[in-house]
Amino acid sequence: MGSCSGRCALIVLCTFQLVTALERQVFDFLGYQWVPILANFAHIVVIILGLFGTIQYRPRYVVMYTVWAAIWVTWNIFIICFYLEVGGLSQDSELLTFSLSQHRSWWHEHWPGCLHEEVPAAGLGVPHGQALVSGAICALEPSSVEALHSGLQILIALLGFVCGCYVVSVFTEEEDSFDFIGGFDPFPLYHVNEKPSSLLSKQAYLPA
Repeated sequence: MGSCSGRCALIVLCTFQLVTALERQVFDFLGYQWVPILANFAHIVVIILGLFGTIQYRPRYVVMYTVWAAIWVTWNIFIICFYLEVGGLSQDSELLTFSLSQHRSWWHEHWPGCLHEEVPAAGLGVPHGQALVSGAICALEPSSVEALHSGLQILIALLGFVCGCYVVSVFTEEEDSFDFIGGFDPFPLYHVNEKPSSLLSKQAYLPA
């Protein structure tokens, strides 16, 4: 019963996590954030492997998912610090774009309710037809939106870490009990299932 409830919870959690990861991947593609794109791709692959391991009773895949969940929490903490400019980090840096684009985030350029001032793109690092935002006035800062996205990812990853550890422990206990129950029993199993009367009748016919 515990195995079923733990597996079901982890399957539901991984499915929701996969949906949120795909949503984040779309907006990172639109914002030309190449480092988060690669991180999201790895995250999606590990989630799929975690789902496979949970459904097919493969504890190694669940362990890999659990370890990645801890790494994913660390990555999203860095993203929050980056967009909130904590510890000397700056949103204006090209740390997340491999210096291939001067766009900072899709939310910085298309957040609803913002007043944008656009200038033509200049430089070799920006593809043709793009425009950069030189100034914006928003009711809610786009950096806060990015931080909220990462905060949601951290919450889901922490829940996934806990559920993953529980499912791995249940799988390990089930494997141990399956391997060792009856493995060292000196008497055959059919002796246990026989009635006492049949055993007495067999003893009566034994030669003296």
